[in-house]
Amino acid sequence: MGTASSLVSPAGAVGEVIEDTYGGGEACEIPVEVKPKARLLRGSLRRVGASRPGGLIGASFKSTASVQELECVAEYERLKKEYEIFRVSKNNEVASMVKKEAKLDRENKRLRAELQALQKTYQKILREKESALEAKYQAMERAATFEHDRDKVKRQFKIFRETKENEIQDLLRAKRELEAKLQRLQAQGIQVFDPEESDSDDNCTDVTAAGAQSEYWNGGALGSEPSMGSMMQLQQSFRGPEFAHSSIDVEGPFANINRDDWDAAVASLLQVTPLFSHSLWSNTVRCFIIGTDETQPEVDIFIRNYSPKLQRVCETMGYFFQVVHFSEEHERPLKDVRKWEIEKSSLIVLLLHLTLPSCLLEDCEEAFLRNPEEKPRLIYHRKEDGRVSSASVQQFIEQISHVNKAKMIDHTGGVEEGTYEIYNCVEKIIKQDILGCEMTELESKDLGNKEESTAPEEEVFGDVLWDAHDEQEQMEAFQQASNSTCELGFEKYFERLNDLVAAPAPIPPLLVSGGPGSGKSLLLSKWIQLQQKHSPNTLILYHFVGRPMSTSSESALIIKRLTLKLMQHSWLVSPLTFDPAKLLEEFPHWLEKLSARHQGSIIIIIDSIDQIQQAEKHMKWLIDPLPVNVRVIVSVNVETCPQAWRLWPTLHLDPLNSKDVKSLISAECNSANVKLTKEQEKKLERHCRSAATCNALYVTLLGKTIACLGNTGNIDETLQQCLQCQDTVSLYRLVLRSIQESLRSDTEKGLLREILCVIGVSHNGVSESELMELYPELSSAALASLVHSLHRMCLLTYGCGLLKFQHLQAWEMVRLEYMEEGENVLSAYRQKLVEYFTMQLSQDRVTWRSADELPWLFQQQGDKQKLHKCLLNLFVSQNLYKRGHFAELLSYWQLVGKDKSSMAAEYFDSLKEYEKSCEGEASMICLADLYETLGRFLKDLGLLSQAVAPLQRSLEIRETALDPDHPRVAQSLHQLAGVYVQWKKFGNAEQLYKQALEISENAYGAEHPRVARELDALATLYQKQNKYEQAEQLRKKSFRIRQKAARRKGSLLQNCSCHS
Repeated sequence: MGTASSLVSPAGAVGEVIEDTYGGGEACEIPVEVKPKARLLRGSLRRVGASRPGGLIGASFKSTASVQELECVAEYERLKKEYEIFRVSKNNEVASMVKKEAKLDRENKRLRAELQALQKTYQKILREKESALEAKYQAMERAATFEHDRDKVKRQFKIFRETKENEIQDLLRAKRELEAKLQRLQAQGIQVFDPEESDSDDNCTDVTAAGAQSEYWNGGALGSEPSMGSMMQLQQSFRGPEFAHSSIDVEGPFANINRDDWDAAVASLLQVTPLFSHSLWSNTVRCFIIGTDETQPEVDIFIRNYSPKLQRVCETMGYFFQVVHFSEEHERPLKDVRKWEIEKSSLIVLLLHLTLPSCLLEDCEEAFLRNPEEKPRLIYHRKEDGRVSSASVQQFIEQISHVNKAKMIDHTGGVEEGTYEIYNCVEKIIKQDILGCEMTELESKDLGNKEESTAPEEEVFGDVLWDAHDEQEQMEAFQQASNSTCELGFEKYFERLNDLVAAPAPIPPLLVSGGPGSGKSLLLSKWIQLQQKHSPNTLILYHFVGRPMSTSSESALIIKRLTLKLMQHSWLVSPLTFDPAKLLEEFPHWLEKLSARHQGSIIIIIDSIDQIQQAEKHMKWLIDPLPVNVRVIVSVNVETCPQAWRLWPTLHLDPLNSKDVKSLISAECNSANVKLTKEQEKKLERHCRSAATCNALYVTLLGKTIACLGNTGNIDETLQQCLQCQDTVSLYRLVLRSIQESLRSDTEKGLLREILCVIGVSHNGVSESELMELYPELSSAALASLVHSLHRMCLLTYGCGLLKFQHLQAWEMVRLEYMEEGENVLSAYRQKLVEYFTMQLSQDRVTWRSADELPWLFQQQGDKQKLHKCLLNLFVSQNLYKRGHFAELLSYWQLVGKDKSSMAAEYFDSLKEYEKSCEGEASMICLADLYETLGRFLKDLGLLSQAVAPLQRSLEIRETALDPDHPRVAQSLHQLAGVYVQWKKFGNAEQLYKQALEISENAYGAEHPRVARELDALATLYQKQNKYEQAEQLRKKSFRIRQKAARRKGSLLQNCSCHS
């Protein structure tokens, strides 16, 4: 039967192996759980066996096993079915996932192909965009260049037009003079005829009856002033055939211009300089008063009461005011002086009552009937009831009414009222006709500080600080150097200079060397004039260095001026550093950058460069290679030329030959009607053979001395005195002593000494009005006579309204003649100037003169305490900074031992202290200006974090004292935004600029230059943020505004010149 174990566990009944039909798997065995039940059966069998032996045991086991087997089979079948169901469902899911996988794979391949195609298209579009942007920027640059060139040509055409109009005005004045002469001849009953008349009709001249007027003078030839339209029509018949198909033969301002006029226009176009009134003589409003004994009370009241007021008016605008009056006893002996003063005058006032003395008639005719420049003229005529003016007065007034546009004041009343009428009219003429500074009501309210009320440079150049006084001084220095009509054999030197310009680059600077007075300045000025005439595409920048230690010899100011001139010529006004060291470093980069934009050559000429302090250190950019189209010419004295420069190409001026010496002396003598004998000429020829006696200055001064002294004394004696002078300084001493001998009293001689010494110890010179205040006993007539003598003999000259020595040898002679005692004399005269300018500060008269002179005088005296106190005068520092004398201001602070941070702290503390004493709207506006100046100063120093506080305070004060929408508030917002731009906080800057733009548009209108300034600032900001399209739109809008403003200003100036 077998054992129980064999029944419970049959072979093959333990489990069944089922093959995996899904593929890829392994055979698995599904166990049948029967072992636990078999153990239970064996236990029960043992118990049964123990009670029932034999067959009972086998029967019980068999029935029990079959029941359990059936249960296992049923369980197995159930599990098998569940497994089949599970297997089918999973197979279906797997099949579905396989299909989805295949579908997603196909979709992935398609999307990858599309992505690659899109990437290729994107790269292609990106390249096309870059090409389009590059083409756009190139087109924009070409358009900007074209617009700049077009505007420059328009400016030059305006100059050309004004020149032609001036020529026509000269013709009209000549016509009126001839008419006046004709009337006088006819009034005398003299017949007018042609001395060369013949029977021919072509040469026949109509003879007019006495008192009649020829039809020719009243006809259409010169009878009326022509308009610009008639001028253009007149020019059409003179156009050359080369303009038949010219690119400028178009409608507009360039039509009907012949080639010669065009070339001349382009030549003078390159002279980019500020415009100054033609009525001003060297930055001075000169009022020449002609009065009779009857009107002497009006003259005295005007000079005593109203002249100081007019002086303050001119001072606030940066000009001097000088009244010149000669009493009747001075009329005859000072004829040449009076004529010279009339020529220099800006305004002539004639005061008449009943009579006109014959001694005044010549002056009146010179001033009113011969007025070629159409300067303003005023006639005051006091009338009395029952009394009639003399025939001479009536006739003169009638002549003036025909030939001159003089203003008339007919007064019937008291002397005081009449003088007040004169003052009102003179003030109006000065403001409107001479200075052209009549302001609108808004601009008048916009004035904060009286001293800085007129700042045209800041309005034109934005944040660039430009000193018009320095620029005018350079213009006058150039004119003075080129005034000589004698060429002195310069042709050979001109050829050498022309070869330098034409030589291929690179080429080092050219040295023009020679002894003192050898004619270097004259040579360079004459050559500049030739280049301006014959080389229209050449830009010439020049600087004439004056006396050592003067403003014109400061290296930082020279470099700043040259840089600004380059930027001005290129129509580019960009932020410019005023740190002296950085300015000297950046100048070569500016030169290279701007020279690349200029089509022609650039020539930089610096005269007397060796007079600059530490010239070799501060002008080291000369040693570096220059740009290809840049040439540099510098003049030096042989003895003081730096050693490193001696290897450069050199043009040495030779002494004058005997022919040039003779011609120069003869020209001076002929002008004074002095004739030299052959023997005297031979003496002079033998004398002028050494290097010291045959230079240009010595020979010129020798000729003037002989001409001057020869008229008053023995020529042989004069010649003998001159021949004893072996150099220029000794000859100057002879000239000075001859002037002293011509003076009548010891008082006048003492005043001559005082004037020369005060000028000698000053920084940049002294004005005539300052001399009148320094020496109250000095009359205007005596001062005019002294200045005339000193100017005629080349001792003194004018520079921006200041009297200064014309040559270094003249200053050296004065020092040897009057200051041999040494430093004590110098200190005494310096102290006199210190007391004068200190008195001005105590009277709140802070002018550009006190800011120039007073700190420098303290520096020369070595008084650091007073210098420190002077610098803490906020108005002095403000004046220096606003005129761009940044380096000078820093040097003063370095002298007192203060660094930038401590200097800023002291300024801020001074402002806080000054703020405590400010009361009223005017003082608060002035305080806001001071805060703004301090903020700008600190910004230029690079102290951005310290610059925010004063600028923010300035904004707060203006918003409170004025109005949140006032234009001065826009100015504060603009300056504060500039700090944020440098600080890279573009979001804050943009918000401030937009506020400033909105205020300016509301205050001035959308077409005002101040609006253009804000647009330019926003455009620069957007450009820094790479927002080129927005920047370009704003720049175009700004350019259109400036263009319209320039047109309006040009038409206004033209109308003013026509009515002056």
